[in-house]
Amino acid sequence: MTPPATSPTSTSLAPRQIWARARGVLLVLALILIGGIVLATMRSADAHGALDPRSADPNGSRAVAEILKAQGVTLRVTTTLDEATALTGADTTLLVTTPDLLTDHQQRTLRAAMTASGGRTVLLGAGDASVTTLAPGVSAATSTSVAVREPGCPLPAAVRAGSVDIGGERYTTREDDADTCYLSGGLPTLVSLDHPGTGDTLLLGSPDLLQNDRLDEQGNASLALQLLGSRPHLVWYLPSLSDVSAAEGDPENESPDSTADGFLSLVPSGWLWGTLQLAVAAVLAAIWRGRRLGPLVTEPLPVAIRASEATEGRARLYRKANARDRAATVLRTATRTRVAPLLGVPERDAHSPEALLPALSVRLPETAADFRDLLFGPAPAGDAALIRLADQLDALEREVRTS
Repeated sequence: MTPPATSPTSTSLAPRQIWARARGVLLVLALILIGGIVLATMRSADAHGALDPRSADPNGSRAVAEILKAQGVTLRVTTTLDEATALTGADTTLLVTTPDLLTDHQQRTLRAAMTASGGRTVLLGAGDASVTTLAPGVSAATSTSVAVREPGCPLPAAVRAGSVDIGGERYTTREDDADTCYLSGGLPTLVSLDHPGTGDTLLLGSPDLLQNDRLDEQGNASLALQLLGSRPHLVWYLPSLSDVSAAEGDPENESPDSTADGFLSLVPSGWLWGTLQLAVAAVLAAIWRGRRLGPLVTEPLPVAIRASEATEGRARLYRKANARDRAATVLRTATRTRVAPLLGVPERDAHSPEALLPALSVRLPETAADFRDLLFGPAPAGDAALIRLADQLDALEREVRTS
């Protein structure tokens, strides 16, 4: 014999109920995931970082790269030190976009390659962390804001370019033959060091004039093309924390957390932000679902419960919650509901003092009890007062029935 089917309860949900509750959250998560994948695909296909010659963003450098290519300069983009040093030569300009990201070992390796190549090296925004190693004899001073500045030096490229948008790092140098240009507070933001046989080094305090949104302003394009296009080959080096050469060097100087930092540096920043957004969305969805009570669910009881047991259980809940006001309201409401038909008061007026109290006074004229306080009074002050109220209501109902 087939057992009778049991209806779903609040603790045993049917598959349809589970799907109805979860589909909203699943739909939101699916939309967030699809949106994140689409945005990541679009950005990975078209966008790159700041000063990237492949980037058409305002802070990218695709414009100057395309002009240099049109003038016959071959451009190679690299993110590793090994490839950058291997491509250096006397006929090559090496552009280092963020020298301060290089470790001490990388700086020493790069400096050796610069000296051996005899080519040109352009350092963008080199500060205290790198300038003393990559450009001996030069020190970084306090930085300044980017503004339009005049050359103020005999460097031919600066004279031809005229005023440009420059600032950032300012330098001091002990080299007598160095060209110091675009002064700010008496300190240069562009320094040119020419060492016969080992090539020349240019320090540019800020990279703003290479950005797409500034290239057509002032003499930015002229200075950028002269600094980067003086040789037939250009190596555009974008230092990266994921470069394996960053982990090389003296093992004693390595941080114990270098392995964890290296792993996190390999994760694109977009995915980290995407994970954070998904976590926030999940928390908000949990709060939304947690505050939603939903419709009442009828649950058939497996056994019959006596009315006295149900009453006693509810009374214990009221006592545990210290809800004397709620218990008194339930007792008074039930008494008024039962007494009203006995007094000839319609059910809709059973809880109206204007209708119930006069009828009750007519039925019990000799009773000295205060019916208003008994049936519509305030909440009891304590448990003893609540018990006394229950006894008085019970006595009133018996008196009405027997009168």
